[in-house]
Amino acid sequence: MGLLNSIKPTFMKERNRTDASHFSHMFNFRKIWKTAVFLTAVSAILPLAVITAIDYNLTQKSAESEVIVRTSRIVSNTKRSIAFFLSVRQAALDYIVHDNSPEQIVDHQRLTTILRNLKSSFGGVSDISVIDRKGRQIAYIGEYDLEGKNYSGQKWFNEVLERGIYISDVFLGFRNLPHLVIAVKYTIPNGLFYILRASVDTAQFTDLLSNLEMVEKSDAFIINQEGTLQTPSRHYGRVLEKISLDIPAYADETEVAQRIDIDGNGLIIGYAYIHNTPFILMIIKHKEELMRPWRKTRVQMLGFLTVGVVFILITITGFATYMVNNMYYADQKRLMALHQMEYSNKLASIGRLAAGVAHEINNPLAIINEKAGYIKDLFTYKNVYNNDPKLIDCVNSILSSVERGGRITHRLLGFARHMDAKIEQINLKDVIGDVLGFLAKEAEYRSIEIRLDLSDKITPFETDRGKLQQILLNLVNNAFAAVQDGGKIEISASPEGMDHISIICADQGCGISAENLKHVFEPFFSTRTNVGGTGLGLSITYGLVHELGGTIDVKSEAGKGTRFTVRLPLKMKKEEEMNARPISRR
Repeated sequence: MGLLNSIKPTFMKERNRTDASHFSHMFNFRKIWKTAVFLTAVSAILPLAVITAIDYNLTQKSAESEVIVRTSRIVSNTKRSIAFFLSVRQAALDYIVHDNSPEQIVDHQRLTTILRNLKSSFGGVSDISVIDRKGRQIAYIGEYDLEGKNYSGQKWFNEVLERGIYISDVFLGFRNLPHLVIAVKYTIPNGLFYILRASVDTAQFTDLLSNLEMVEKSDAFIINQEGTLQTPSRHYGRVLEKISLDIPAYADETEVAQRIDIDGNGLIIGYAYIHNTPFILMIIKHKEELMRPWRKTRVQMLGFLTVGVVFILITITGFATYMVNNMYYADQKRLMALHQMEYSNKLASIGRLAAGVAHEINNPLAIINEKAGYIKDLFTYKNVYNNDPKLIDCVNSILSSVERGGRITHRLLGFARHMDAKIEQINLKDVIGDVLGFLAKEAEYRSIEIRLDLSDKITPFETDRGKLQQILLNLVNNAFAAVQDGGKIEISASPEGMDHISIICADQGCGISAENLKHVFEPFFSTRTNVGGTGLGLSITYGLVHELGGTIDVKSEAGKGTRFTVRLPLKMKKEEEMNARPISRR
């Protein structure tokens, strides 16, 4: 809280006034500050936020497009590799049937040589066989005794008859190892035909996919059109198992689609149907993993936006605070000027009223004094009255009261004469006596003890008597307000150095808290607003002391009392004399 209060703008510390004073601020500075900060912040931050949001969406879409394009490219390249793998082996079989006569192709030794050459050239070819037009296997070279087996009732045989070529799904067969079959039909010039069939191991087939550069959660595999895995998958099962994903719709070209898996993860699925085969190539990537670099950029972008917004808010708040504070200080000066004008007018009115009252009272007092003296003379001449002590005492009492009334009117006249600014030689003891004379009855009524300690070394000095009276009157009034009935007030004065005098007004009253002590000379700051305090007495006192070329300090502790020290020069400088002169009005 201490740090917050130290940086809190001055106008924010302004307390709500509860008095009925017609002096009030022209503006609601808190509202002006809030409005300025809000409107400026919105004007500055809103375009930045909109631009950031647009850039955010554009970069996100660009990143997603890049991921989709990259996935499509990988699928297309892999599709071509697989198609090339199959087409090369198909072309090899096609070459064999054209390069060998029907008699050669069924020759056991010749067929053995062909198988050996295929293995050495391509690898992965496990057996080779020749099938006649009736579906009977008339020649076979391989690990098993399959010669004479009839395939006429099998689907693949009919398909190769119709299309001239056949590439099978992956299956286990007698060897219980995943492999596929490639068969080509060759028509003899006499209209007859035979089929050359070779079994191809899928190890090389699988290597084409395993060599792809895939991130941790990505996967690449081949399925058939029933959704059965033709190659092993990282996350969706082993060969010949059904995948849990939907079979993608047929498309002539490579396609990329976005899906959500059963765990709620976003997937990017690239697939391609491999022509003239039952195979569908699928490459699956987790969108979250692919978008990770972009998300890192997003965090940096949001961090930049946050830093920018904080910087803008700090700058706007600081500038708005500076501007509104200056407006507040200008308004404070306006209020001070208005109050000082009213204060001066009141003092002038009081002075004129005091002068009028003093003159009006002096005239009857002079008559009473003259008549009482005449009566006393008459009583003195006649022994019958002269020997009556009661009558003489009554006359003396009248004369004493007249003298006391004269002193009061004289003091009023002195106070009235010093309302106008004037630099003159003054006696500090007389000025303090005049001030305390106005407060003597209140002090007597409240049993307040006023102790004076004025050094005999104080000589008359030059200053404005009226301003000094106002200073002392304000300080003593403050002390009266602080002490309780029966309290004590001490007023002391002594020379300070060769050219200054120090005046101290101390009380044993309620004191001022440390938090409020630094604000006591600020205009309109008062701890007694609920009992009629205006918060202007000490601020005006502060201004008057500086007009006289002096300084004022305060020391206080809550519950122990307050001590004001006024330090004034013994001779005012010319600049201070000019400031002390009244402003002429025409």
